[in-house]
Amino acid sequence: MTGPLVPFREIVLKVHSRCDLACDHCYVYEHADQSWRTRPKAISDEAISWTAQRLAEHALTHALPSVSVILHGGEPLLAGPARLRRVCEELTSALKGIADLDLRIHTNGLQLSPRYLDLFDEFGVKVGISLDGDRAANDRHRRFADGRTSHPLVLRAVELLRQERYRHLNLGLLCTVDIRNDPHAVFDALAELDPPLIDFLLPHATWEQPPPRPDGSPTAYADWLLAIFDRWREQGRPVPVRFFSSVLSSLSGGPSLTESLGLAPTDLVVVETDGQLEQVDSLKSAYEGAASTGFDVFTHAFDEVAAHPGVRARQLGLAGVSETCRRCPVVRSCGGGLYTHRYRSDSGFDNPSVYCADLEALVRGIEVRTAAETESAAVAEPHELIAAHQDLTRTLLARLHADLDGGGGERWDEAWELVQALDRTEAGAVGLDGVLAHPYTRTWLLDALDAVYAGRPGADRSATLRLSSSVAAAAVRAGLERDVPVAYRDGSIFLPTLGEARIGGPGEHGTALVRATDDGFLIRRDGHPAERRIVRTSTEDPGWLPVRHVGVDGAPGFVLDDLDPYRDCFDRPVAPRLGQSEADAWSAGLAGAWERLMAVVPEQAAEAAGSLIALTPLTAGQPAVGRHGYGALGIGVCTDTEELALGLLRGFRRAKLRALVDVTDLYASDGAWDHRTPWQEKSVPFSRLLSMTYERVGLGLFDPRFLDGVPQALDTLEAAAELTIDGKQLLAAVRKEISGTHGTSGKNSCKTVFDQEPDGPGVRMDD
Repeated sequence: MTGPLVPFREIVLKVHSRCDLACDHCYVYEHADQSWRTRPKAISDEAISWTAQRLAEHALTHALPSVSVILHGGEPLLAGPARLRRVCEELTSALKGIADLDLRIHTNGLQLSPRYLDLFDEFGVKVGISLDGDRAANDRHRRFADGRTSHPLVLRAVELLRQERYRHLNLGLLCTVDIRNDPHAVFDALAELDPPLIDFLLPHATWEQPPPRPDGSPTAYADWLLAIFDRWREQGRPVPVRFFSSVLSSLSGGPSLTESLGLAPTDLVVVETDGQLEQVDSLKSAYEGAASTGFDVFTHAFDEVAAHPGVRARQLGLAGVSETCRRCPVVRSCGGGLYTHRYRSDSGFDNPSVYCADLEALVRGIEVRTAAETESAAVAEPHELIAAHQDLTRTLLARLHADLDGGGGERWDEAWELVQALDRTEAGAVGLDGVLAHPYTRTWLLDALDAVYAGRPGADRSATLRLSSSVAAAAVRAGLERDVPVAYRDGSIFLPTLGEARIGGPGEHGTALVRATDDGFLIRRDGHPAERRIVRTSTEDPGWLPVRHVGVDGAPGFVLDDLDPYRDCFDRPVAPRLGQSEADAWSAGLAGAWERLMAVVPEQAAEAAGSLIALTPLTAGQPAVGRHGYGALGIGVCTDTEELALGLLRGFRRAKLRALVDVTDLYASDGAWDHRTPWQEKSVPFSRLLSMTYERVGLGLFDPRFLDGVPQALDTLEAAAELTIDGKQLLAAVRKEISGTHGTSGKNSCKTVFDQEPDGPGVRMDD
């Protein structure tokens, strides 16, 4: 088995191997592996010391910031306070200065008392309690050997943990599912105890010993859990439920939150009371010795266990599940189910889970129930996408301020105070939004954050220079009649979205004061009494280079941005400032291309007009999307109207998909799977196929030849495991786009455009 070794971050330490209950569904005592019979009841001092030493070595070797140790059994409280104190002291001492220690204990709660809880409070041991619901549900399995109920004693333990002095130790409740119990009664009984978390556990079963299904339904466990899910939502999700949170996370592109679901590699090892090192405890349900590794803490390091084939098999992610699971679109959410539940005597663990039908029904059921409330509005509504990017830019600005942590100095503080002052007035907020909405503001923020994180010299000065000029531009746009200090370099000031003013000679640096006027602004160098008046739209002032605008029919006009110093963020060279005749020719070509788009694809043209802000001339090549906010596009000079129209359309589709990826998860686990493209004999990651397909659909509405292979590509994308709820929403919108396409008119006169593969750096995640 290949792949890097995954270090253990979680240790299950068996401190006692017997139990004071006789639960008939217990995997330790009632299932295939009966090794508990030969193990010592309590862990020895020697085993405790060696475990602590091995864990400290492991954490140091792998530079782990933290490790979790779960005290387990049997029933761990039977070890007694003195032995548990010894465990806590040894582990705390060994890991001091190496890694943070997260101590937990899972118990049936029968022995829990203030004496134990005071000990746990001393060492920060969090307490999780097993409880299967109301009394009827709990009594079905969790009884004493003589048949007596354990329910009142468990409730007493829960109430102890709910006391104010112990509440911070409460880890939550673990409930084993039994579909014969009333799901609503079970959930209501658990939720009434107000735990910080509820975790449902499917009863351990294999293909050799399948779970009971009284009515024969292949989805009985999903139906039971979905009944609770519905109750949970009806009550406003009063308590976190790990099983549900994990599915919802994965459906939205996030990670699994439990070992029972998802493809995350296992990072857990078990230390038995005799010091034996074993795999995950639930394997005892499969067959005698299934969890055994042959290693122990006395003579073996944890790395040796991590390299064990059985452990490695649970660290392979997608490669570790059966072929059936790899082809299943819900595998990213269910992960093929718990490893133990895949066991069959003739094929080992190379099978889907014995709960396969249940897991698929559960994932799909949760998806159907929550799609409307979890879908991002940015996918469906263009104005919401723009608003999401505005929020993202403001968030990045606030993060830069926080990360500078006073390191920007007095100039930064002055500019930041002006940001807040602008935000307090309606006109000021509008002016500030106008500057922050400019795509290259995002480029500056990302570059500045990178510089701060990397500790590059001058990062604070560079950040301050752009912030002060941005605030000045916002003040001018808002008509704010107050002096705004702006740092300048090399004799010039660039005001984002407005233009560049030459106020000194080459190499001169200093500070200028900018004050808004009705048609522009006044500018005065610090220490110089003379003021200079600049008209924003003037093209006659030799010391003022305005940002020019391109007006086209059917659009409010674009910024022709060939000035912003942060525009050089594409994967190809940007053109220098265009002469007036060049700009006029560029604008005329753009107007012709836009007229063509309005005639053939008016809906796309209208959306692009409302979304694109800045067009930056490139020296050559196809449209480019760089490292910036939504609304910028790099366009190569092209005199052919048809080619330029296709280029604008191609660029807009790339820009929009990139913008969506920036604010929501359309897919997850990119690169884990390969997908065959309909256009060429090669396999590509999901993101690549999505970008090609999304672009081809946009171009295909202009020229139907681009739609060749699109239906097949959409079929592949819709069946892919990487797809999230928002990704499905996007593909549904794409389907709707092409549903009415019946030979749309439009001729592609530039064969070079048609032949080029419509994928682009703007939407590939490795950019």
